[in-house]
Amino acid sequence: MRLRGNTYQSNTIYIGGGTPTALSANQLDQLFTNLRKAGISWDEASEVTLEVNPDGVTTEQLKVVRAHGINRLSVGVQTFDPTLLETIGRTHSVADVHALLEKARGLGFNNISIDLMYALPGQTEDSWLQTVDRAIELQPDHISAYGLKIEPKTQFHNWQKSGQIVAMDQDDEADLYELLINKLEKAGYFQYEISNFAKLGKESRHNLLYWENESYLALGAGAHGYVEHQRYQNIGPIPHYLKAIENEELPTRKVDRISKNEQMEEEMFLGLRLRKGVSQSNFNRKYEVTMQSVYGEAIERLLRDELVEWDDDCLRLTERGQLLGNEVFAQFLLPKDEEAIR
Repeated sequence: MRLRGNTYQSNTIYIGGGTPTALSANQLDQLFTNLRKAGISWDEASEVTLEVNPDGVTTEQLKVVRAHGINRLSVGVQTFDPTLLETIGRTHSVADVHALLEKARGLGFNNISIDLMYALPGQTEDSWLQTVDRAIELQPDHISAYGLKIEPKTQFHNWQKSGQIVAMDQDDEADLYELLINKLEKAGYFQYEISNFAKLGKESRHNLLYWENESYLALGAGAHGYVEHQRYQNIGPIPHYLKAIENEELPTRKVDRISKNEQMEEEMFLGLRLRKGVSQSNFNRKYEVTMQSVYGEAIERLLRDELVEWDDDCLRLTERGQLLGNEVFAQFLLPKDEEAIR
């Protein structure tokens, strides 16, 4: 922050990257103390999230972060099926999840999110329904659920190439997704984004920054940020990141200027993930052109195909559109030449 020359009052902070609780309680204390010294502040009204694994956090760590004003936990559960937990290489047990939530609530955490995954190798409809039921029984405040995507250079990709696992059929994956939506809706969880569900008032304020295409500052090795229409990636791994700071250099590896066309594309891609959709008046104000002048033909096609609909000022996905989201998003690609649209 000293190198950036700014101070920040933060409405949201997210401490993630997989396993922040690999730090000891003393190290976590030092981290938050130094963040404040560096000019980043937050208060009781801020949403401050810590990402944790069910078997990777101690009572002492939770007490320290709670004392520093961290008021939200994001817990990487993935599944309540013990066999699938082993298949995907998770080290926690179902009992660990229950123990963590009980401990956290006892320490005053009243905003807890859990992450789930579906379309896992060998996952059945019954197994998925049991996982969703177990999640509902625990009554978290927020649930994120993502279908497994097998990416190159991952262990899942290697297993798939060797025939050890078979990717789930897209229609079967869509069936699991629809079961999830129906179950959570009946249990009182509002779907405010394609993959995210919350009790009233417990939406992730931090993640809404991404989906509403707003700026966010990223600190730490390998982190990605978006400030003043520039996306940047920090240097990694940690020793290289620290070396840049010691040399009085901003630890950024890559900076991309986002053109106006790219900004409008992202406004649509990201905003349509939200159940409320994209505000036409907000789009017009931000980009000083009308949504209709830029996307009129694409919107008409999607309306005819019943993939999007108008809800007052907002364009949003229909239920069918949610299942075919990538096909919808592709309709909002624009020419790379920014001068093409003014």
